[in-house]
Amino acid sequence: MAILLSSKLRDLDGLPVNRILPHIKKRMVGPYIFLDHMGPMDLAANEGLDVLPHPHIGLSTLTYLLEGKILHQDSLGNIIEIVPGDVNLMTAGKGIVHSEREPKELRSKHHRS
Repeated sequence: MAILLSSKLRDLDGLPVNRILPHIKKRMVGPYIFLDHMGPMDLAANEGLDVLPHPHIGLSTLTYLLEGKILHQDSLGNIIEIVPGDVNLMTAGKGIVHSEREPKELRSKHHRS
């Protein structure tokens, strides 16, 4: 029997995110699996998506981008540009910090993310 899960709106450093997992109706999935949906957002020039540096403590993230561009940067010196259609899989070990931000050329004009 399929269950349709509804998301809850969360605030991540000022960014509205619809969080689908974890969900009370799907406890078997576990508390460490997150399914978040952000956007689309219309952003004015000099505004941008900024998820400030934060740790993940061994969790893995998978990012799939539909619009815009994101720079994924971590404390090991890795910088990855993610564009629509890309899939980025990251596992951050203990003590590794990462951030996601829009590149300067994108935020210099009105854009959609």
